[in-house]
Amino acid sequence: MNPLSTKDGGRRWLTTVGTKMPRPVVAVDDRITAGEAFRLAASGTGLAWHGDFPGARNLLAAMSRRCGTAAGKPFRDQLNHRARRARILGRLLVPLDPGHVLPLRRGPDVREACAEVYGPSETPSLVSLRELLGVIGAHEWRVKGVEIPALGAKIHPHHGVFSPVRGEYVDLVARTPLPAKRLAFDIGTGTGVLAAVLARRGVERVVATDNEPRALACARENFARLGFGGIETRHADVFPPGRAPLVVCNPPWLPVRAHTPLERAVYDPGSRMLKAFLDRLPRHLEPGGEAWLILSDLAELLGLRTREELLGGFERSGLEVRGREDIRPRHPRADAKEVTSLWRLTTRAAPVPD
Repeated sequence: MNPLSTKDGGRRWLTTVGTKMPRPVVAVDDRITAGEAFRLAASGTGLAWHGDFPGARNLLAAMSRRCGTAAGKPFRDQLNHRARRARILGRLLVPLDPGHVLPLRRGPDVREACAEVYGPSETPSLVSLRELLGVIGAHEWRVKGVEIPALGAKIHPHHGVFSPVRGEYVDLVARTPLPAKRLAFDIGTGTGVLAAVLARRGVERVVATDNEPRALACARENFARLGFGGIETRHADVFPPGRAPLVVCNPPWLPVRAHTPLERAVYDPGSRMLKAFLDRLPRHLEPGGEAWLILSDLAELLGLRTREELLGGFERSGLEVRGREDIRPRHPRADAKEVTSLWRLTTRAAPVPD
């Protein structure tokens, strides 16, 4: 092992998750053992790989096995374990030459995948191998797409935008009777799948919002591909201006801290988005209209939120439940007890004065 040369040390750090480049960084190849690599990475040292690409993947897998498991422990302990594991494995680094060329022997062509995520590059760089594998996988999903039966077409997710592989929430929006077809808001649109389903069902005008620029870019691309170029996209923290007779929101389901852009589609620290949606909803829902709030009860099963807390949130915001549609998840990794619900909410009628 040697400290990086001046040339390698001058490489630009690439990341989508805001982590800092590890310090120090040492050059390693296939002569390092998995145990030594794990010890160095666990101490905070970055490992810049100079062997072939399959060797880097094998070392990453061997380091992962040394991280152990948190299976059977409380959920928050599992989260902490995953965060520590991500930090350690994220310190195995690979170089990229200008144009996002991977200079490792037997390495894949990553130029297009990296350009989609990091933009053009004219300088040498270093990237976490773990992140690079995620970028490659996301590019494959983006090209392949995810089949959505309710659309009779595919949705193509971008890197860092949650893929609609859990199709039960899409099915709920596709089957629940529409209260109106004139206008709908899709709050936190992500890939745009729910906005597209509403448009396919005949909603005349759909406004899709998100606070992540990469999600809005993904949604616009999907709308154009599906022929729904008329769907409006707005960069907004929850709601666009105005009111609608139908407001749809599928917020992150678990009220815990997110560490990556993709986790922000699943984790909502302190239920920030859920609370903001409920608190502001009465100002954006037309009288007599419906809000469709789509939530799994997984947070309840994990002890992160109670049903009473959720219902109390409705009550405090002046909302009442008009109805509820339930569905069991089909994803093989879903909890067998889990239920995903579409809560049909409306504003509570003001009391009639005597």
